[in-house]
Amino acid sequence: MLVRVGQEVQEVPRRLGAGPVRVAVVGCWHVHAGDYAQRALEHDGAELVAVWDDEPARGAAFAGERGVPFTDDLDALLARDDVEAVTVTTATSAHGDAIGRALAAGRHVFTEKLLAPTVDACETLVAAADAAGLALAVSLPRLHHGPTLAIDAVLAAGTLGRLTHARVRVSHDGASAGWLPERFFDPATAIGGALTDLGCHPVYLVQRFLGADPETVSATYRAFTGRALEDHAVVTLGYGDGRIGVIEAGFVSADGYTVELHGTEASLTFRDDVLRVAGEERPVPADADDAFARWIDAIGSGGRMTDNLERAVELTRLVVAANAAAASGRALPYRRPRRPGRRP
Repeated sequence: MLVRVGQEVQEVPRRLGAGPVRVAVVGCWHVHAGDYAQRALEHDGAELVAVWDDEPARGAAFAGERGVPFTDDLDALLARDDVEAVTVTTATSAHGDAIGRALAAGRHVFTEKLLAPTVDACETLVAAADAAGLALAVSLPRLHHGPTLAIDAVLAAGTLGRLTHARVRVSHDGASAGWLPERFFDPATAIGGALTDLGCHPVYLVQRFLGADPETVSATYRAFTGRALEDHAVVTLGYGDGRIGVIEAGFVSADGYTVELHGTEASLTFRDDVLRVAGEERPVPADADDAFARWIDAIGSGGRMTDNLERAVELTRLVVAANAAAASGRALPYRRPRRPGRRP
């Protein structure tokens, strides 16, 4: 397979050898570390072989529960002959270092969002993966869920007319009910609160429905439970053609997942697992293959997860802009550099 790296086109090699892709866990900081480890255990094309964490007690317990060895030496883990790929679930602040070291060691990488805390760091990691011919992927799960696929079909059919407004809300009660680890509110390691973590899902969905080129971004963050970082947030996007996008995320109410799309001809809602278009209930298809499965396939084929990577970078760009808008207390212009051949 050929990929473009800067101005050059390079060949990405296919994986050599047969058998499952041997995967190690790099970091147990994030609550989804166990989910991705379970995917490696369950997927026919993957095998979980080792665990590293910067807190030895936490990492050893995590590894012991899954019957694989633990090491407190990341370089030693990445040097192991039986480690071909890693899932990165460190603190968000450590993503750049952990992913960069894994790529430098020749290991494929699947990571929890955000890819990195800054756009420059994201683009550096993508370039490093391309240069090394390695499969890099970010977990953006709701892109492949049945409701999103159904909504895509409605939009493609033009049923709503010209889209005017999109609102996506994702929320749980992790802060108010006390089950979300306190480390998620540490500014030094988490980087941001509800918007930077759970809010990534409504961010990339609104970008999917309305595009990644708003004209302005404004944001309101509040800490209902008094933590150091926001536990719920609202971000509003203004588009140059008059459309509005609303992104909502929170750790203080267990109201789940809501999508509202409004157009000149009809409206769509997804709420309580029911999709309605113009008030009429519509079927929802099964979920498609998730990003983890696509990553395993990409490792085997020498493929590049181009759409995933583009969306991961734009996700970070908008999260950074929303954080800046929240800090300023005003709407800010949204600047996304134009590059030849990039999708709107």
